[in-house]
Amino acid sequence: QVHLVESGGGLVQTGGSLRLSCLHSEVTWSDPVTGWFRQAPGKDREYVGSTRWIEDSTHIADSVKGRFTIERDNAAVYLQMTSLKPEDTAVYYCAARSAAHGSWDDWGQGTQVTVSS
Repeated sequence: QVHLVESGGGLVQTGGSLRLSCLHSEVTWSDPVTGWFRQAPGKDREYVGSTRWIEDSTHIADSVKGRFTIERDNAAVYLQMTSLKPEDTAVYYCAARSAAHGSWDDWGQGTQVTVSS
């Protein structure tokens, strides 16, 4: 089981930027994948993007493409968010799985991002 800790959320004005961090501990999979998700009040959880460590590849959801990017530095995965909009307000979660697994095995506790208009 991978332990994930997110940080970096907060309050930002429209058009601002934030960088969220997801620190992983005890990653034993040979081909890990980290994903970012968000959930706004009253809405379903939404996939934001993911990175596959072994390929150093990323995928970003169309809804945030061009504004959000994902980077990794060893056991830390970052979600860089720019040109933030009020509709980006949500609790952001990181999750991890082996590329061989279809389901996300481990989740962080979430970090709140609030974008004021």
